[in-house]
Amino acid sequence: MRLSDRLAAAEHVDEPEVEAAPSRTKAPRRRQATVWDDSKRKVRQLVLTELGAKASSLSGEALAAEVRTMLDEIVQREELNISPNDRRTFVTEVISDTLGYGPLDPLLQDASITEIMCNAHDDIWIERLGRLHRVETAFADEAQYRWVIEKIAGSVGRRVDEGSPMVDARLPDGSRVNAVLPPLAVHAPALTIRKFAADPLRVQDLINLGTMSMDMALVLEACVRGRLNVVLSGGTGTGKTTALNVLSGFIPEDERIITIEDTAELQLQQPHVVSLESRPANTEGAGEISIRDLVRNALRMRPNRIIVGECRGAEALDMLQAMNTGHEGSLTTVHANSPRDALRRFETMVLMAGHELPMRAIREQLASAIDVIIQLQRHPDGHRVVSEVTEVQGLEGDVVLLQELFALHGGSLAPTGLRPRFLDRLQAEGIDVPARAFQPREREVLAGNDPRGRLRRLPSAHDLAEPERAR
Repeated sequence: MRLSDRLAAAEHVDEPEVEAAPSRTKAPRRRQATVWDDSKRKVRQLVLTELGAKASSLSGEALAAEVRTMLDEIVQREELNISPNDRRTFVTEVISDTLGYGPLDPLLQDASITEIMCNAHDDIWIERLGRLHRVETAFADEAQYRWVIEKIAGSVGRRVDEGSPMVDARLPDGSRVNAVLPPLAVHAPALTIRKFAADPLRVQDLINLGTMSMDMALVLEACVRGRLNVVLSGGTGTGKTTALNVLSGFIPEDERIITIEDTAELQLQQPHVVSLESRPANTEGAGEISIRDLVRNALRMRPNRIIVGECRGAEALDMLQAMNTGHEGSLTTVHANSPRDALRRFETMVLMAGHELPMRAIREQLASAIDVIIQLQRHPDGHRVVSEVTEVQGLEGDVVLLQELFALHGGSLAPTGLRPRFLDRLQAEGIDVPARAFQPREREVLAGNDPRGRLRRLPSAHDLAEPERAR
C-alpha cells in the first residue's frame, strides 16, 4: 500500500477511548462543528455579502438596525433548522459575530476576567483571579477568527497578514492586544488580550488588595509629588502598568504629562495629558516611529512629566538624559527580577543605543537619574504585591549603591527602618513624610499571603487620612 493510501485510511480510523498524552508539538484538538455553528457561518456570510457597500455609509445604531433587519429576512428565507425559542439567541450571536468580536464579546464584558488567550479558533483560555481556565466558547471557524484579528488591528490603523504576521493593537476600552499569525505561530493564529478595568484602580484599592501597605503608599505618594524619578520593575503580569497608573494619579492636575507607549494603554485621569504611540514600519520597511523617536520629540513639547510605558531598548539612554536635564518626576517600567537586575538591564539598553560609552559613565547616569525602584512580584496563586522599594543612593567606585526601604519577607511587608536620603529633598519641596512611615514595627500581613487563610482587613481610606487616630 502506498503512503498516500495509508494516510487516507488513517483519517477514517476511530479514535481510541483513551487519548495518548499530548506531545509538546501536538496541535490542539479541534472541537467538532455543530449544526448551530454551520448555520451561524452561513448566515454571517450572507449578511456580509448583502450588506456590501452599505457598511461604509452606516455606523452605530443605524448599522446595527440594518444588520438585524437583514438577519430576520435571511433566517426566514433560508428556513434554518433553528427552533423559535433559540432564534433570538441565534440572531444575537450572529450580530455579535458581524458587528463585534464574536465569542470574545461576553469574555470582554466579564469584569472578573483579566486576560484572554486564544491559541486557535476553538482553543480559548482566560485568566481569572490570577489562575488560567479553559472555556468552552469558540469561534465558528478559522475564517471568523482571522477576521476578528484583522478587525482589531485595522481599528487602530495597523495591518496583520502573512507579510506582517505580528501586531500590537488595542481595543476601544484600552485593552492591550497582541496577535501572531502563521508561519510564526506554528499551528494557528495566537491572540492575547490584556484587559484593563473600566474604572482604574486607585491607591486605596491596592492597599485593600494587599498589593502595598499604607506606609508604603504614603511614601510613594510623596516621591511622586516631590518629583523623584521612579522605575517600576517586575516580570510579565506582575502589575507594573496597574501600579504605574496608580502612581500617576499622584501627579498634580496642573502639570502637563506626556505618555509614550508602544500601544496606548495608560489611563491617566488628569486633564492635561498628551498620549503618544509608536508606529511600526510598513511593508517596505519605512515609516517606523520608535519609542526613542517619541522620547526625543517629547522633550520639545514642554512636558512637566514624561511617562514611558516600558523601556526596552535604546530609548533608555534618552530617558536617563531627560531625567538628568530638568525633567524630574519621570516614571517608567522595566522587565527585571530585582532592583539590581533593573539597573543591569538599563546598562544593557543604553549600550543598545550604539554609543561606545564606558560602563562607569553609564552607571553615573543611572545613579544620578533614578531615585527609587519599585519591585513587583506575582505569587503562584496569582496575587500581585510590591515586594521591595529601594532607593538609589549614588555611586561608590564602580558600584551603584542601593538601600532597601521596604521589603517583603515570608508574606509580610514592613519598613526596614532605614532613613532615605531623599527625605531632605522632599522637605525642601515642602513635602513632609511622617518618620513613623519608615520605622519597623509589627509586619502587615498582606491579603493572599496569610498561611491560615484568615485575611484581616487592611487600613481603610479613613485610616490613611488620619493615621494617628487609627493607632
